[in-house]
Amino acid sequence: MSTSSRHALVLGAGIFGATAALELAERGWSVELVDRFGGRTPAPHPRASSTDVSKVIRMDYGADRWFTELAGEAMRGWSDWNARFHRRLFHRTGFLLLSREPMDEPGASPSFEAASFALLQELGEPVRRMDPETLRHQHPAWNADRYPDGYLNPRAGWAESGAVVGEVLAWARSAGVRLVDAEATSIEPEGEGARVGLRTRAGSREVRADAVVVATGAWTSRLLPGVATSIEARAMPVVHVRPTEPDLFSADLFPVWGADIARTGWYGFPLHRDGFVKVGHHGRGWADDPETADGLPDGFEDRLRDFLADSLPALADGEIVHRRVCFYADAVDGAFWIDRIPGSPGVVIASGGSGHGFKFGPVLGGLVADAVEGVREARRSRLLWRPGAGRAREDARSDVEVQSTDGGSGVA
Repeated sequence: MSTSSRHALVLGAGIFGATAALELAERGWSVELVDRFGGRTPAPHPRASSTDVSKVIRMDYGADRWFTELAGEAMRGWSDWNARFHRRLFHRTGFLLLSREPMDEPGASPSFEAASFALLQELGEPVRRMDPETLRHQHPAWNADRYPDGYLNPRAGWAESGAVVGEVLAWARSAGVRLVDAEATSIEPEGEGARVGLRTRAGSREVRADAVVVATGAWTSRLLPGVATSIEARAMPVVHVRPTEPDLFSADLFPVWGADIARTGWYGFPLHRDGFVKVGHHGRGWADDPETADGLPDGFEDRLRDFLADSLPALADGEIVHRRVCFYADAVDGAFWIDRIPGSPGVVIASGGSGHGFKFGPVLGGLVADAVEGVREARRSRLLWRPGAGRAREDARSDVEVQSTDGGSGVA
């Protein structure tokens, strides 16, 4: 472990916490990384958003130049990470965004796909326009009659998320980070630092640190109740479907995709090496407790089958071999919270991933460490503490309503 006199305690071993711990250690901090699951497995809580087999790596953010450019920086970082991983974990298959309406519809406001395409072109990205004939020929699993427009971003793809977190944790250990198998139960600011209560298998104890990073994802409001109205735990449905015609879903024919995602919420991945296609729904989800939630919303699988029959008919009768509830730390405006807590300079929040944070892994650690060290720069303006922020979410978020299994409703 580092002999630095500066001691940081990072709570949560997902992508925010793991990268923050690594970056702080590389900047000379003595770092302890606290996670209930990180001491026993290479990934955080099984319902956390950093786990599972895959996450989308993309630059497509409508007309939002700030997020698009930050995603471009992260994309370069994924290439660097690939060279450092024991095996390639970022797969550059491309990202296919399909639209059920022409992207250049006269008089219409630009759709998410149209705005993304225009900005990526402006930034010099090699995006390629799609039409029904091209879609039918190059990506035959799709019902081309339903998607007259769209584009392919060939620089995008997907990452093996759980394995990536494991690699970053291994780098952190090599840099001197000590991984603590414990649950954080309380945070008490104390001058320029803070005291954290920990529950371990052996009992309870308190640890004082010069800086505490709260990177606990959907569990954030348990430790920081002041953000409960701004960062919510929202459940999202994910399934793995085994296709009856797997050749149609290989990565060369079936890259990562969003099917008119801002309107429908549907997205997914190419055929996994274990023979399934992962399909998820990106929206408002439903409020639930990440400790106890189990099961997908009533009617969700019927809606999934309807979508598949209409858009991906060769997948419509596939067996669902896995079901998962994925929890977002959902910021009301869709942007991350990475900032010192007002009045508590020794406590930093690193949360609000909102279902699109993982792709920024290669740059997250630097952003969090800058907040810990009080570095001020222009690009951090979107990340600052902001209770009461409006509910203008990232453009790729669907507004389709979903009924939860306990009778509550949300938007997924």
